[in-house]
Amino acid sequence: MRVLGIDPGLVNMGWGVIAVDGSRVTHIANGIVRSGADSLAARLCELHRGLVAVIAAHAPDAAAVEQTFVNKDAVGTLKLGQARGVALLAPAQAGLTVGEYAPNAVKKAIVGVGHAQKQQVEHMVRLTLPGVALAGPDAADALAIAICHARHLQSRVLRIKVVA
Repeated sequence: MRVLGIDPGLVNMGWGVIAVDGSRVTHIANGIVRSGADSLAARLCELHRGLVAVIAAHAPDAAAVEQTFVNKDAVGTLKLGQARGVALLAPAQAGLTVGEYAPNAVKKAIVGVGHAQKQQVEHMVRLTLPGVALAGPDAADALAIAICHARHLQSRVLRIKVVA
């Protein structure tokens, strides 16, 4: 199974694709969809086009998106929420199921602590995916989201097997 992780952003939207085979996780690709447009609508279009191209190129079976946390800047949070909408829309249009995870849940799944630093998350992504060349911090976060989703799916399968 291939899992696409997406780290929403209005300027840089990180993405990462992993392959999952049982408990084994391997890196497929990662990158950043960049938007330099002047208007919000044009930025959202660029982000959508970029994610659609990533999905077409890597054919994931599932996707996961990081949830938006509310910060002190309400306008900034609202704009980020719109980018997150694009991050949910593109995989949904492709017929993928989309998981959503809070930043602390991703950190806990990757590092073991919900309040881990970005550097710790990146370090654990590198340990989990040996030899990975990261396109940047946003791509590292996207891979962490994909790994979190893969682990969530694995635990769900294990629970179903135990119950059955």
